[in-house]
This record gives sequence, C-alpha cells and structure tokens, in this order.
Amino acid sequence: MQITRVVAWPMTFTLVEPYTIAYETISEVTNVFVRLETNGEHTGHGCAAPDLKVTGETPDTVLGFLENVAVPELLGLDPLRSAAILERLRLHRSKHPSGIAAVDMALHDLLGNAAGIPLWQLLGGFRDRIETSVTIGILSESETVERAIDWVAQGFRCLKIKGGRDLDTDIARVIQVREHLGDRIEIRFDANQGYTVEQALRFVKQTKAARVTLFEQPTPKGQPDMLGRVTRATSVAIMADESIMSLRDAFQIARDDQADMVNVKLMKVGGIAEALQVNAVARSAGLEVMVGCMDEVELSIAAGLHFALARPNVMYADLDGHLGLAKDPTRGMLRLENGVLFASEAPGLGLTRELG
Repeated sequence: MQITRVVAWPMTFTLVEPYTIAYETISEVTNVFVRLETNGEHTGHGCAAPDLKVTGETPDTVLGFLENVAVPELLGLDPLRSAAILERLRLHRSKHPSGIAAVDMALHDLLGNAAGIPLWQLLGGFRDRIETSVTIGILSESETVERAIDWVAQGFRCLKIKGGRDLDTDIARVIQVREHLGDRIEIRFDANQGYTVEQALRFVKQTKAARVTLFEQPTPKGQPDMLGRVTRATSVAIMADESIMSLRDAFQIARDDQADMVNVKLMKVGGIAEALQVNAVARSAGLEVMVGCMDEVELSIAAGLHFALARPNVMYADLDGHLGLAKDPTRGMLRLENGVLFASEAPGLGLTRELG
C-alpha cells in the first residue's frame, strides 16, 4: 500500500456559546482536516486544532506545513509504517505539533481501517469507556452555579471550572458550586497559568471545604519551579497542562517533581504515537494522566478517546471540546451517556464517511 494523495483543508466553526478563560475569550475556532488516500481501498482522516497561545500555530501555518513539508514526505510511502513516517516529521514537532497530530491521526485511522478494528482495541483496549469532565468558563458566581446545575441535569458528574483572572471571585465560585450541588459531583479547577505561587496556595487553602480533586496549571508555564513549589506545598493534586508540550517536558516534570499529574493533549505533543510515549514516562514516574483537548471536532476528540481507552494510566478525561461546535461534519463518532464517553465500534477512529 502507498499514499497517493494528501488533501488538507480548513473549516471554521462558531461556538454555540463563547467562553472565557484566563487569557482570552473564544467565540470561533478553525480546525484543519487531513485525508490520506492510498492505492488500496483504505483512507485515513485526521484533524488539527491550532491555537497560537498553546501550540504556537495558526490555521495558515498548519496548512503551510502540511502542503510544503508533510505532503512531499508522505507521497509514495507505506502508511502502515507510521513510525518511519512520523520520524521523518519529528524535527518539525516543536513548531507544528497540531499539524503533525493531524497526520498521526490519519495514519492511525488508516491502520485501524486496514485492520478492520477500532483503534482503541488495536492499541491495547484496556477499557471501553471513560468519564469526561465538562468545562465551565469564567462567569459570575450566579452564572457559574446556573451552568453547573444545567450540566449536572444533563448527566455530567464532573465539572471543570475555569479561572485565573480574579482569585477571590474564583474561590467564591468554587465554594458556591459545591454548596449548591453537594457531594454528588467532582470539581476540578483550571487557572490556565493565572496565579502566582502565593495565590495558588491561598486558593487551595480557602477552597478546602469544596474538595477540589485536582488543580490544573496554576502558574506560568515558563517558570516550572513555580509549579513545583505549589505541588510540594499542598496535598491537592496539581496537574501540568501548558507546561507539557513534549516528551522531554514530561521527563523534566517527572524528574523535578513539578506536578502530580499531566494533561496530555494530542495537539500539544504531536499525536497519538507521541502521547503514548509521554504516558509511558508519566507511568514510570508514578504520575497519573488526563487526556485533554482543545476546541476540536469529534474526529480529533475521538483520537484522544481511543488513546485514553487503550492505556490504564490514562485515568481521567477532559474531552468536551466538541460539544460547543456548531455544524461539526464529524458528529456521530462518539457516544456520550451521562457524562461517559464510548468510542465507536467502527474500524479506525470510527468515521464512516469520507470528508472533504
């Protein structure tokens, strides 16, 4: 089998409801799709979700990478030799992680299609479902509680509350959610790099009664010692997110005891193959893993889900980035029941129609 054609195209999606995090408000996103065609009967699909502040990419830079770098490397190669192909692209991972993630997804999708089984089973099949959190952006206290009640009414039992702009308001919001919803839900909090060490520790102390289960990226990613200081000073699980962009980052976080957990996003690390290696480093160091996401269509959310289902160390999921996207052409690849995600039983990533 040989790759005979690579097609890439962007699509912009409006969010049904814009949301705010520590450093921006998001109302629309652009994903870049990739389709690998072969001289056989199988194709593979992938998708990039670039974010200038997180991955350092824009849709234009992703398209430029795919058209000028990836396509010349891919044409004529055997897509089942994904390790050899991805090694050719490895030098570009730091500048084009989501672009490589899209190629990686398409290769894995094609592999599953060729094998005739779902990717999560092909990769190991540890579990067949996983609970996901659902995110609440930065809102007022009353709006945060209202949104939390609504999500719980829809069946979710794990809420991730965004903050990082105003410490006192963040504390009050978390406490209010716990008081209104009681012990029936799990609360996670993500500061998106918005706090100092002192602020992070005050947040932990003053929200103790709210029983926050994990505290994601409280401090700036460029100052890893700050994250480590928070980790060592509190019993609440501290998670690295923006701080982990690569396999080397995972090693440094583990070596220097900078976090208790890591958030692995395919768009940051460059796809499933690299995520598996990051997960192996985390497991060797006794760090738990959460699979996270950007604002992504179901196709790439499915890739994250297949990775999570395949490995026992991926114990948490935050795979809700598709829920707010209007007119997603890949809708239907996942099943969501009461906050629990199930992958499709179709081969590969579960896409049953050709895109583009």
